[in-house]
Amino acid sequence: MAGPLVLIVDDDEAIRTALQRGLEQSGFTAVTARDGLEGWEHAEAQRPAAIVLDVGMPGINGVELTRRLRAAGSDVPICILSARGEVDDRVAGLQAGADDYVSKPFATKEVAARLHALLRRRPPDAPDRDVRSVGDLRVDRTARRAWRDERELELTRREWDLLDTLVTNCDLVLTREQLLQQVWGYDFDVDTNVVDVFVGYLRRKSEASGEPRLIHTVRGVGFILRLP
Repeated sequence: MAGPLVLIVDDDEAIRTALQRGLEQSGFTAVTARDGLEGWEHAEAQRPAAIVLDVGMPGINGVELTRRLRAAGSDVPICILSARGEVDDRVAGLQAGADDYVSKPFATKEVAARLHALLRRRPPDAPDRDVRSVGDLRVDRTARRAWRDERELELTRREWDLLDTLVTNCDLVLTREQLLQQVWGYDFDVDTNVVDVFVGYLRRKSEASGEPRLIHTVRGVGFILRLP
C-alpha cells in the first residue's frame, strides 16, 4: 500500500532527489516540483497529504506559495526549508501559515519524522460544538475559531492548535517538550525554538488591541495560560 503523498518543492535538484529517496524509504510516496509555480500546480492537481517547501526560490518563492495555499483554503501540513541563519525567511514562512521549519543542512530522517508527527496531529472531525472561555478569550473548538471579547483572532492552523492546547490546560504549566509533543506530535528530541516563536505570534495577535496578557512564560520551565 502506498504511503501518504508528500510534495517536495525545491529549486535544488540534489535536495529534491535526496528528500524524495529518503522520504520514500520512510514510507511516504513523494513527488517533486522545481519551483513555486510547478509546486502550486502539483498541489492543486494531486492534493498531497503534506508539503516540504524551500523558502528561497526564484519566481513564486516558498512564502508566497504558502500564502496562496492558505488563501485557497488548504490546510495541508507544510514544513518549510531554510538556510541556517536565515531567520527572517523562517519567520515569514511561519507567518504565512507554515506548520514547522527545518534548517539546511538537515537529515532526511528528521524531516520524515516531523512529517509523520504533523500528519498524526491533523484535527479529527468534531460533530458536537465545544466552546470554552477564559476571561474575555473564547474558543470554539468545533469551528476552530477564537475571539478576544468581540474581536476574532486570525490564526494559522498551528497557532490554533497551540492556543487550544493552552486553553485545554488552563492554569497548568506546560513545558516546551510537552507542547512539542501535544501540538506538533514530536515524541523525539527536536532542536528547535518553534514553541517560543509560535507563542510570540499568539501573544501579538491576542494582545493586538491592548488586551491583557493571558499566555505567560514560566522561566526555565515553559508556558501557562491564565487570567492576569
